[in-house]
Amino acid sequence: MRFPGRRKHKHYFPIQARDPLFLYAGITAQSAKTHVVGVDQTLVDIDARVPDALLARYELAKGASIVIPNEKASALYDELLRDKLILYEFAGGTVGNTLHNYSLLADDVSILLGVMSEEIRLGTSGYRYLSNTSSRVNLDHLQPVDGPIGRCFALVTPDGERTFAISEGQMNGLRPESVPPAIFDGASSLVISAYLMRCKESDPMPHATRRALALAKERGVPVVLTLGTRFVIAERPEFWRSFIREHVNVVAMNEEEAEALTGESDPLLACDRALDLTDMVLCTAGPTGLYLAGHTDDEVKRETRYPLLPGAIPEFNRYEFSRPMLRASCTDPIKVFAHIGPYHGGPDRITSTNGAGDAALSALLHDMSANRFHRSSVPNSAKHVRAFLTYSSMSQVCRYANRVSYEVLAQSSPRLTRGLPEREEGLDDEAYWAR
Repeated sequence: MRFPGRRKHKHYFPIQARDPLFLYAGITAQSAKTHVVGVDQTLVDIDARVPDALLARYELAKGASIVIPNEKASALYDELLRDKLILYEFAGGTVGNTLHNYSLLADDVSILLGVMSEEIRLGTSGYRYLSNTSSRVNLDHLQPVDGPIGRCFALVTPDGERTFAISEGQMNGLRPESVPPAIFDGASSLVISAYLMRCKESDPMPHATRRALALAKERGVPVVLTLGTRFVIAERPEFWRSFIREHVNVVAMNEEEAEALTGESDPLLACDRALDLTDMVLCTAGPTGLYLAGHTDDEVKRETRYPLLPGAIPEFNRYEFSRPMLRASCTDPIKVFAHIGPYHGGPDRITSTNGAGDAALSALLHDMSANRFHRSSVPNSAKHVRAFLTYSSMSQVCRYANRVSYEVLAQSSPRLTRGLPEREEGLDDEAYWAR
C-alpha cells in the first residue's frame, strides 16, 4: 500500500532524497496534501455482555438499534457497572472509528465534524472520546455544546447477538454554520453515516450533513456513506435508494444492510443491484469475507490472474485487477467485482464484530487518498490516464481491507490500537499479505 503524507520512516511515495527526477520536474512530495473529512455523532461505545433478561427489563428489542432517554441510559449504565458486565468503554461512532483507523494507517490527517462537551471532566464521555482518538484526527472543528455527548451501549447476549441502545445527549446538535467550506479543499473524500439522517426534525444534524454534502459536491469530493444497521435502512428503503442515487459515490455496508437496501439476500447480487444506485460498493459478509464492486471503462479493464470464482454471477471476479471509476467518467462503463475470504480464516476467537466494517472502509479510504496524493504529486504518471477512484486494483484493495478488518477483530476493539507491520525491503505483495 502506498501511503499519503510525510513519514519519518519508510516512504512508499518517492521523496526528494530518493528520486532526483522530482527536482527535474519541479515537484516535491511536500507540495501534495490530502485529507479525509467526516461528519459523525460523537459518542462513546460501552461494550457489555448481558443476559436476555436485561434486554426485556429495559424494553430493548434484541438485535435492534434503539434510542433511549438519558434517564434510562443512566440507570442502564449504573446496573452494568454494578454487576461488572462492562468489557470496555471506548470512543465510538462509525465515522469516528473510520477516521481514527484511517489516520493510524496513513499516518496522515483526517478532520472530524461533530460536537464536544464544552466542559470535560475526568471519566466523562467527552474525556474518554478525546483520550481514545488518534492525535492525527483533527478535532479543532468540533462544535462546543452545553451537555454530554452520546453513549452507545453494545449489549451482547449469550447467543452473540448485538443490541444497541443509544443515549443521544447532545450528539445531534451540530449546526450547519459549524461546517466550514475551507476544509473540503483538497479533501480526498467525505464520510457520513446513515445515522445522521435519522435524527428528529428539530435536530440540526441532518441540515449540517446536507451542507457538507453540498460543499463536497461543489469541489468534486467523493461522498462515502456507511449504512449503520439494517434497521435504519429497513425503515425507509426508498428514501435511502433515492438519497444514494443523488448524493453518494461509495456505499459501505454488511450483508444484512445490503439486503435491506436492495432486497437481495446474496451479497454479490446485492452489490450488483447497489451499483445501479452508486459508483462503488464495499460489502462485508462475515465468514464469507468481503466484496468490492464498482464501475470501470471497458477500454481499461484488466483480467485477473487468480482463479475465476463461482457465484450468483458466474466468474464474477474476471476483471478484479481493474481500478474503479466514477460511472459518469466512463465512456463504456462495465461492472467489475472482487472478493476475498477472511484473512487466515479469521481470528481464532472473536469476542465482538463491532468496528470490523469501519476498519475495512478505512483501508478503502486510505487507498483513495493515496490515489489523490499520487495524482497531485505525479500528474503525468501512467497511473492516471483515467480518473480512477483508487490507487490500487480492486483485488488489492480487497486484500488491504480484509487485513485491517482482521486486526480489529483480533484486538477485540472497535478501533485499531496499532498499525499494520511495515513492508520489508524485497517483500513482494503475495508474501506481505500472507503474513
